[in-house]
Amino acid sequence: MPNTRKYIDDNLQRFRAELFDLLRIPSVSARSEHALDVRRAAEWLAERSREIGLETSIHETAGHPIVLAEWRNAGPDKPTVLIYGHYDVQPAEPLELWHSPPFEPTIRDGRLYARGSVDDKGQLYLHLKAIEAHLKANGTLPVNVVFLMEGEEEVGSANLMPFVQQHRERLNCDAVVISDTTMIGEGIPTIGVSLRGLAYLEVRVHGPAQDLHSGSYGGTVVNPATALARMIASFHDENWHVAIPGFYDDVDAAEDFREKIREIEFDDEKFRSETGAASLQGERGYSTPERIWIRPTLEINGLLSGYTGEGSKTVLPAHAMAKVSARLVPNQDPATIEKLIAEHVRRVAPEGVRVDVEVLHGGRPWRARIQGPLYEAAVAALSDAFGREVVFAGEGGSIPIVPEFEEVLTAPVLLMGFGLPGENAHAPDEWMSVENFEKGVHASARLLTEIANRMGR
Repeated sequence: MPNTRKYIDDNLQRFRAELFDLLRIPSVSARSEHALDVRRAAEWLAERSREIGLETSIHETAGHPIVLAEWRNAGPDKPTVLIYGHYDVQPAEPLELWHSPPFEPTIRDGRLYARGSVDDKGQLYLHLKAIEAHLKANGTLPVNVVFLMEGEEEVGSANLMPFVQQHRERLNCDAVVISDTTMIGEGIPTIGVSLRGLAYLEVRVHGPAQDLHSGSYGGTVVNPATALARMIASFHDENWHVAIPGFYDDVDAAEDFREKIREIEFDDEKFRSETGAASLQGERGYSTPERIWIRPTLEINGLLSGYTGEGSKTVLPAHAMAKVSARLVPNQDPATIEKLIAEHVRRVAPEGVRVDVEVLHGGRPWRARIQGPLYEAAVAALSDAFGREVVFAGEGGSIPIVPEFEEVLTAPVLLMGFGLPGENAHAPDEWMSVENFEKGVHASARLLTEIANRMGR
């Protein structure tokens, strides 16, 4: 490891410059006008992988390409590690809220600002640089590696699992490593042990055949916007408890995990200040980390109805729409929750409107079994890189492919994230800590060595 550490330290400036080049590619998977940019990012990563000695291939899908970079020369007695990351990014809008251009990386106060810096290009690329450090410093890797990089995570990963299932034998591994999560605080190395699932729907309410004059028709025709507002208001009670019948029926109380959460020093005021909200509110009876990690939620992600342009246009809108997401915990099933939400909005809709519900996408929740050599290896690697004890924590977001990886590849998944709270992952001014990127390279390199020592056959 001394040679590997020295190589990393000697090349950190170059690693950052290369990451800047990747971040300049606007690989927005949700926008058709960026399809060629997404491909360009895939080709860029493939070229960087070949340069360091990995056998690399680009695989076409019905959507954006998948990049596979492999090194299998450690031998059959050494474990195989599959590293997963995504190179696609969220749209950058609203552009006017960025303090520097979203696709022109900028460092301010130790933070690297750019769309995709932390979600997930920075976290993906640090693993590739750790692999390079081993190969260049030592001429070999301590384990066999399969690096799987996809371009559709931000739009639901529709083509990833079909690819994994089709290439199951080729992707067979002893451990899966993913860095697409956060640490609970600055300088606190964190292993993610749970993810919430997702049920994501679009609710559309239809009234008259076209927008109507609100003076001539208001009070005689049900307003779809008002109807939708009343429907949404019925989602929660006064304690912010979800009021949809059956919503909590399968919730895992997670008492053991709840005990561990109470041991973590969580700064509510710092968390609040990062949000810019006046106060923290949520389901009564639970702390902030409990609300994020072990309790399900139901949120409105977007609303659209009527005239919203400059000036006045007093219409009674013909349609109203809401994007609705539920974050789920074990043992909730996305399909069941989708059905419950759809039944509820149709039940509470007032007479005089028609309701359509479209399921957009979803994913199952996940909780890790943290005993075993993979987690022992991660603790050793992270504590060495950051110089302090590792914390086990949950993650409020969703990575639907995690439970599917475990099932299809029958290998444990390790969530080793290097993001930080308040990093604006899907918002303007997304950033990643430069220090975390650099320490992340060291942690990833040490992880491969620890896995070889603890999981060899």
